[in-house]
Amino acid sequence: MKRIRPALRTFGTFLRTPTLSRSIIALLALAILLLMAVNAATFVMIQRTATYNDTVDHSQQVRLAAKDMLMLLTDAETGQRGFMLTARAEYLGVHDNAVAKLPDVIDRMETLVDGDEAQVGRVEKVKGLYQERLALMNSTIELTRTGRIGEAVSLIRGGQGKAQMDAIRVELAAVDAVEARRLAERTRQSERAQTITVAVNALAAVLVLLLAGISVWLVRRYVAEIEEAHFELDRVNAGLENEVRDRTAELTRANEEIQRFAYIVSHDLRAPLVNVMGYTSELEQVSKTLDHQLTALETTHPELVDPEALRAVREDAPEAVGFIRTSTAKMDRLINAILKLSREGRRALLPERLDMTGMVRAIADTVSHQVTETGGEITIGALPTMENDRLSIEQIFGNLIDNAVKYQQADRPIRIQVSGQDEPDGWVSYAVRDNGRGVSPKDHARIFELFRRSGKQDKPGEGLGLAFVRNIVRRMGGSIDVESQLGEGSTFHIKFPKRLIMLSEHQGDRL
Repeated sequence: MKRIRPALRTFGTFLRTPTLSRSIIALLALAILLLMAVNAATFVMIQRTATYNDTVDHSQQVRLAAKDMLMLLTDAETGQRGFMLTARAEYLGVHDNAVAKLPDVIDRMETLVDGDEAQVGRVEKVKGLYQERLALMNSTIELTRTGRIGEAVSLIRGGQGKAQMDAIRVELAAVDAVEARRLAERTRQSERAQTITVAVNALAAVLVLLLAGISVWLVRRYVAEIEEAHFELDRVNAGLENEVRDRTAELTRANEEIQRFAYIVSHDLRAPLVNVMGYTSELEQVSKTLDHQLTALETTHPELVDPEALRAVREDAPEAVGFIRTSTAKMDRLINAILKLSREGRRALLPERLDMTGMVRAIADTVSHQVTETGGEITIGALPTMENDRLSIEQIFGNLIDNAVKYQQADRPIRIQVSGQDEPDGWVSYAVRDNGRGVSPKDHARIFELFRRSGKQDKPGEGLGLAFVRNIVRRMGGSIDVESQLGEGSTFHIKFPKRLIMLSEHQGDRL
């Protein structure tokens, strides 16, 4: 039932959406319904025609039986008269042969008209008359056999036999007339049914041809619309390609300027930074010299030593120099990070087939001593292979595993699990899961920003690692996101194309 409902909703949406396929399907359905209606009508007409044909055959059989009876009675009379005139036995044989066949004919007539109120009475009357006529003929034949030919002739001259035959002819003619009318009516009905059948089939053929013509017109119109859309799309694509080319050129120039700016700034900052560090060393030496002189002076002439000067030389100056050294060291690390990002953006990617399971296991081995010291473990699952840049992938997974080890929860051993799977449409995904400190949901986006960190700042770092990872992942056409709750650990999901998408150099720099 769960599968049927979505299918019905999809079908309902299809029916409500005016498309060429829906129109053609509607026309085909209409054509099928029309053909089914034609077949049903044709079947009915054929059945009715068969019934008419059966009735026609029945009427023909009744008429034929009536004619056979009249003919046999005539043959019987002929044999009777020939025997009376010639007393020859062969005439009597004609009479007897006809009389022997008459019962079968009358039975056949009775069977044919059984249940027909208009004909049953006539056939019964004919049966009675024919029996009377046979009895009269048998009397004349018997008189002729015994030599009383005069009496036999008197019976015939009395006209009773003729009257009987006339009456039989009248009744049989009435039976034939009724069946003739029925035959004509059934013939007309059969012809009418045939005409209707032909007309229905012709109309259906015309309608089917009309539907076919409409379908062809719809298809031709759809094809014309597609061709027009293709022409419009080609035109738009041509304009879009020019616009993209112009925008790409602008972005290329901007990226080149950014790269040059980052490189120049990094180098220009390094020169005064080196000077500051050098002068800091000189200040430190000057402070030591002053401290030495003040110590000597304090020994020989203590009254000449100012306590404030002594405190400035021994406490304030070293503290200031220490602050300067710490700040310059941090600035040096930031400059190195900017240079690293700049160089990574310009480095050419070299795709190769990577055994991800072996590679990640080797990365995990480099931090295994730190993990085992706290009773933790790193689990590497069976990871799908892919074609990518080895150095970039090592940097990504190395950074994520290092972060998991660095930000482990103090009250429990670290557990790191790396898994992966093949995705549809030529993608692979990996997950790096840990049970460390975790990240607050409000900082999920922040941790990927340059020089931004979240949570307790008790570990060394400048907030460059995850920004660097995201930059590499995007450059290779992938994506990275995080699922995490504070105090419950984090899971980083990374997705790559199965084969490296080779972006242009400037596109890679822009990413």
